[in-house]
Amino acid sequence: MEPSFLALILVGTLVLVMALGLPVAFTLGGLSLAIGFFVWGGTAGFYAVALGALGKATSFTLTAIPLFLMMAAVLRYSGLADDMYEMINRWLGKIKGGLALGTVVISSIFAAMVGISTVATATLGLTAMPAMLKRGYNKKMVAGAICAGGALGIIIPPSVIMIIYASEAEVSAGQMFFGGIIPGIIMAVLFMIYIAILCIKNPSYGPPVEENFTLPQKMESLRAVSLPMFIILLVLGVIYTGLATPTEAAGIGLVGSLICAAIKRKINGENIKNMMAMGVGVNAMVFWIILGAVAYSRLVTMTGVGEWFSGLVTGMDVNRWVILLGMQAIFFVLGMFLDPAGIILITGPFFLPVVKALGFDPLWYGVLFVVNMCMAYITPPFGFNLFVIRAVAPKGLTIGDVYAAIWPFVGLMALTLLIVVLFPQTVTWLPSLLIK
Repeated sequence: MEPSFLALILVGTLVLVMALGLPVAFTLGGLSLAIGFFVWGGTAGFYAVALGALGKATSFTLTAIPLFLMMAAVLRYSGLADDMYEMINRWLGKIKGGLALGTVVISSIFAAMVGISTVATATLGLTAMPAMLKRGYNKKMVAGAICAGGALGIIIPPSVIMIIYASEAEVSAGQMFFGGIIPGIIMAVLFMIYIAILCIKNPSYGPPVEENFTLPQKMESLRAVSLPMFIILLVLGVIYTGLATPTEAAGIGLVGSLICAAIKRKINGENIKNMMAMGVGVNAMVFWIILGAVAYSRLVTMTGVGEWFSGLVTGMDVNRWVILLGMQAIFFVLGMFLDPAGIILITGPFFLPVVKALGFDPLWYGVLFVVNMCMAYITPPFGFNLFVIRAVAPKGLTIGDVYAAIWPFVGLMALTLLIVVLFPQTVTWLPSLLIK
């Protein structure tokens, strides 16, 4: 079968089935098995797709994902977010919008521990949002700050999405981790500048808190960041020193998170039950998506469709930067409807050969993708974080409020994407310095 005709079948059928509202994981997996059955000669093709997907999903690199997700579950119920928020309240509460600014800081720290977006959003939605609303903060600004801050979970390492991309693109997960640090910091700083300007222009958006704290009380609260910094330095430190791979560092981080939870006296029957339920549930969701998407990816690669598409695009008389911009636009649109893990595994076989043929650095391109996926987590209509914050928010916050609040933060993420495009060194400098 001609690659062009097969590409039409693969893409057209995928769009049609997903338009019917079927789950992404089962759509990809079922479609791959069905097409593999007919393209590769019956039962043999069926088994080739299934076993190939299973082999890829159980690779050593992807073993880090369940460990990081379990680590996120432990930290979710460790009480660290409550302590960090109290620290922010004591130090920044008297500043206009100080609690919202501090929420972005906490999001950045939490992002550097958990590796996924929704955990930080849910945790801060339960911890920070009621406290800020009680103090008279504007509900839309608060919702936007928490949603956008939570999205930092996939750009500031460790990041589950970066691990999936590294496995697909065959680049170093460690380099991806360090490549995301500077863009993540840029994004967080832009959020804070926007919130500060908003609260200066409209003081009612973030009024100063009434509580007064002494210097000893403020200094005492700094202990709240000691355990999070321990986990961050532990995970990134063993990667930087070469003592462990990112997969092994995930195991070390999980042990470190359990130690922190024990220090906080959060290891009890109820919390263990919650940690296991969350860890197993999120892992099941992620790996069903990975299995289905990997099956689809393998089919695209093995049938020659990916190579055909690469030749078609690179043979066009178009500037390579226009092609790159087109890819980013496709990512943005897909991000409105699909999970980031599925997006990279669906588009990878098509786009990665093109990226390499055009001479772009796969590491830099990977961070561009992750920045775009930060937007995916907060872009209406189906951004994950939007529904998470709506689910945990107090009564009175509608999904319409959340949609209205989030667009300025989407714009700031787009600005970060532009900065990374114009200055690739924001991605490549730190990995070249730290990872040899």
